[in-house]
Amino acid sequence: MRPNSKLSLIALVAVALAFAATIARAQDPLPSWNDGPTKKAITAFVGEVTREGFPNYVTPAERIATFDNDGTLWAEQPMYFQFIFALDRVKALAPQHPEWKDKEPFASLLRGDMKGVLAGGEKSVAELVMATHAGMTTEEFEQIVKNWVATAKHPRTGRPYTEMVYQPMLELLAYLRANGFKTFIVSGGGIDFMRPWTERVYGIPPEQVVGSSIKTKYEIRDGKSALVRLPELNFIDDKTGKPIGINSHIGRRPIAAFGNSDGDQQMLEWTQGSGARLMMLVHHDDAVREWAYGAESKIGTFSDALMAEAKKSGWVVISMKKDWKIIFPFEGK
Repeated sequence: MRPNSKLSLIALVAVALAFAATIARAQDPLPSWNDGPTKKAITAFVGEVTREGFPNYVTPAERIATFDNDGTLWAEQPMYFQFIFALDRVKALAPQHPEWKDKEPFASLLRGDMKGVLAGGEKSVAELVMATHAGMTTEEFEQIVKNWVATAKHPRTGRPYTEMVYQPMLELLAYLRANGFKTFIVSGGGIDFMRPWTERVYGIPPEQVVGSSIKTKYEIRDGKSALVRLPELNFIDDKTGKPIGINSHIGRRPIAAFGNSDGDQQMLEWTQGSGARLMMLVHHDDAVREWAYGAESKIGTFSDALMAEAKKSGWVVISMKKDWKIIFPFEGK
């Protein structure tokens, strides 16, 4: 064989291999998931419920999938991102509230004492959220959220918070929608904090977001109708609140649910039933590429009791370390 012919053959083989790899990626709807039982559980479930005429076939109208947000669709360390938003709002509003210098938890926050802020527990967190999320119209709050999302950066990666999303879960959302599912967020986070950006980031429109809320009232401001946010909690969409929120907002029981913490247990229990069902929990066990935490963490607590319940009920636990090839979309760029 002549040298040029040998080189041409090598080039053709390389092109053929590259083409085959491209076809393989196109045929794999979950390329960021490692092959194994977890990925197989997803594709097997979708196959079962979408094959018309088969025993577990589910009509498109009933193909409802619900996703927690914090720790399931995007990161939640070093603390919930909405809480970081609230802290930034306190700093911005401090000049208008000189009394905060002597009032907790605001005083600790302004001194940079985060342990002091968190020492008050849920009461302190609620007080911060009420002070920073109320007293304005819903449209004003939406713009404040959009401005923050566009400029705020994660303290460890330096990336916008909306880039701290999980690439494998983005693929899962797209895969389910391609197979006739309607995907919903069901989160303990604020519904009005999430709605301004979820469609752009996840492809989930505002009307498919279920979350915690504060009360609002209707009034006329400057001759125009407005909804004004009040410093009163309306609904907490966490733990037992999640099935209630699903029933109130969606009106259909999910056939697939995805969470990552004790706060999602009741949503998965509500999803479990007859026929094909898929309940999955993201386990943060990758200290190198993300964070490793669980039972001892105050953020995204994944207790031993939840792990035991998952094993007993047949829920699939997703290992970030073992099941995901990459975690964030920006990896390798």
